[in-house]
Amino acid sequence: MRGRDKLLEHVRGRPLLADRVSVATSAIAASADRATSSAGASSAHPAPGAGVIVALPPRAVAADRWAALSQTEARLIEVTDHRVGLSASLRAGIVALPRDSAGLMILPADMPDITAGDIAVLLDAFDGAAILRGASTDGRPGHPVLFPARDFRALAAVTGDRGGRAVIEAARARTRLVSLPGEHALTDLDTPEDWAAWRARQP
Repeated sequence: MRGRDKLLEHVRGRPLLADRVSVATSAIAASADRATSSAGASSAHPAPGAGVIVALPPRAVAADRWAALSQTEARLIEVTDHRVGLSASLRAGIVALPRDSAGLMILPADMPDITAGDIAVLLDAFDGAAILRGASTDGRPGHPVLFPARDFRALAAVTGDRGGRAVIEAARARTRLVSLPGEHALTDLDTPEDWAAWRARQP
């Protein structure tokens, strides 16, 4: 990004990081409401108390990110070994989960096309056993990815700058792709050119 922080780029009038938290919070609340109001709702659905956890570098390193989320409902956790890469964020997030958590959804913060409706589709399809992975309408896998509790230990054991890819590969037989609109599951923006092109496509 040549000195810019992509997670602080403004989307819909607020920093991308805050926008992603708002979208995820809305999706969780709506899904919990549907689960509690439906007769015989599956116990695998996230509990009404489930929420958004954001793994961040230490405040001294990423003060602007912490500030961007200061007015949100998210639980902010500090990843002291953040230089290790994605695996450090995974471990920190798993440690922060409530003990009775049925699942963990991983939503990279640099994906501005993911909507509350997209997240809700995965939450509502969750059965507590399968790994659910967002995909484009033509079947290309992407994000978000929703892991059941049985995978927490494997996720915590991931090392280096890797996310849950190894866990998904080891559990292909119970990994299901969930189709999301267009390329919502694939759009991530890593350069100023990516951002300019994305903004040019917006209504």
